[in-house]
Amino acid sequence: MSFADLFYQNFIEKDRWLYLLQGLGTTLLITLLSLIVGVILGFIIAIIRSTHDKNGSFKILNIISKGYLTVIRGTPVVVQLMIVFFVILVPFSKSKILAAVIAFGLNSAAYVAEILRAGIMSIEQGQFEAGRSLGFNYIQTMRHIILPQAFKNVLPSLANEFIVLLKETSVCGFIGLVDLMRGGDIIRSITYAAFLPLMAVAIIYLTMVMILTSLVNKLERRLRENER
Repeated sequence: MSFADLFYQNFIEKDRWLYLLQGLGTTLLITLLSLIVGVILGFIIAIIRSTHDKNGSFKILNIISKGYLTVIRGTPVVVQLMIVFFVILVPFSKSKILAAVIAFGLNSAAYVAEILRAGIMSIEQGQFEAGRSLGFNYIQTMRHIILPQAFKNVLPSLANEFIVLLKETSVCGFIGLVDLMRGGDIIRSITYAAFLPLMAVAIIYLTMVMILTSLVNKLERRLRENER
């Protein structure tokens, strides 16, 4: 068969390209929701850990946070996904989307927390002392002085975490979720031709990553210009 015939068989015939479109929408939805969960939870953990490092507060919460980070960062995300779906959500609603958002959100939170904590700890101690000299308490100093600088420093790293999260969602097929990767696999199982469906999936992922990388680079240039 010619390339045109293979292309028609894999994507045009019976509108099989819709599997890719549906999978792309699912992938983007899971990535966005997981990122929101990861940023919120990661921010809370980062505040707990950095506050403990600064003044020794939140001892119990810090121990829990360190245990959480050790477990999440020490186990594969696909294992976490399957545990959430096949174990944790069994007594409740076994929603595949919900399971994916929880698993990837918890996984992303661990890395976001460490990124934010590194940003907070990179701010020199003199900034805290300057806030205290202005009459701010610890919370006010963090809110008005430390966090704005920390976010500015780690924003490119957070954007790169979004790119990593986007690619990690390709394992959603392990719980039967029709994401982008699974959409390509469905086409392959119908046509018994692996090359074009897999290449299409790879090209779509590569295109999204290149777009996000370009946006991250522009963001980094903008931040460098603002520092001058």
